[in-house]
Amino acid sequence: MSDSRRPPIFPLTILTGFLGAGKTTLLNQLLRAPELSDSLVLINEFGEVGLDHLFVEKVDGNVVVMASGCLCCTIRGDLVSTLEDLLRKRDNNRIAPFNRVIIETTGLADPAPVLHTIMYHPYFMLRFRLDGVITLVDALNGAATLDRHPEAVKQAAVADRLVISKSDLLPADDVGLAALHSRLKALNPTAIQLDAARGEATPAALFNIGLYDPDKKTPDVRRWLNAEALDDHAHAHHHHHDHSGHDHAHAHDVNRHDARIRAFALRHPTPVPPAMVDMFLELLRTAHGAHLLRVKGIVALDDDPARPLVIHGVQHIFHPPARLDSWPDDDHTTRIVFILHDMEPSFIQGMWNAFVGVAADTPDAAALTQNPLKVSSGGGLLA
Repeated sequence: MSDSRRPPIFPLTILTGFLGAGKTTLLNQLLRAPELSDSLVLINEFGEVGLDHLFVEKVDGNVVVMASGCLCCTIRGDLVSTLEDLLRKRDNNRIAPFNRVIIETTGLADPAPVLHTIMYHPYFMLRFRLDGVITLVDALNGAATLDRHPEAVKQAAVADRLVISKSDLLPADDVGLAALHSRLKALNPTAIQLDAARGEATPAALFNIGLYDPDKKTPDVRRWLNAEALDDHAHAHHHHHDHSGHDHAHAHDVNRHDARIRAFALRHPTPVPPAMVDMFLELLRTAHGAHLLRVKGIVALDDDPARPLVIHGVQHIFHPPARLDSWPDDDHTTRIVFILHDMEPSFIQGMWNAFVGVAADTPDAAALTQNPLKVSSGGGLLA
């Protein structure tokens, strides 16, 4: 099929945040922006989200056209059937064309199942590319919500952008707000934090943040991974610990849900065999998927070092890895960012080291594939 006949691929954004975090307010602001006039917005129920004053025309079933030109649709029942129906209508010109999709989850939802739907459904993999996860956190109640609700912690942990709402209701020097920023930074160092009250939560800051830069039509791995933020956070944490004798920021974290979250970047300087990477990811996915909140990375492979592999996973679901045509920048090292739940980074690093050790002792990829159990000698990582 020629490129002109291929169905279009749409960037998809997930908007999440706990009850009362301000998703409705942010949606109202964003959907007035001309940059989003070609968007399709999926929400749970119109009655739950106060966007009614923006509706101008009912098109078909649950679909309405908004004053900005956006399409808005309720998710009634199954997300898969809703998306399939909207794609059919879009392809058959039964609704106005849209070029972006925004899914707003319920405040109580773990966003992982929505991510799984997009990343694992065979047809959706062809039609959507995950642009990013935006999570709202209430400046007034955010700390208490994180303490009480593990779902809120997961929402923050998987985010690409963290939007702080309602900060204008607190004094500028409020220590609680500063503590919330620090806590979120510890929970998810790679997510960029934006303050909605300061006007930072703009379409430019929240969209087109995925692997591919739509303006350049090329991958922007450094921006997507933001692995440097993990290095900066680790340095700042170590510096604070050395000079204070103990870490005040985490002194009371013992009973917090986010004390069970770990973020780190695995790095490797030289290309590795594709079979080794396949086995490493398969073992992670099948045996430890529940602990992998988010995995993003670029991997140097020794069969063709000029063409790196991009990986992206959420729990036990991994998007099919993709080979890039070339390295997007001068850094040709393997970099994989992990957000882990109830798992120490040292376990992942040890598993990787064990596989690399097997690969170094194995003459070819076929032998590596035939002898996977040798990895168990690298530290007892296999049950």
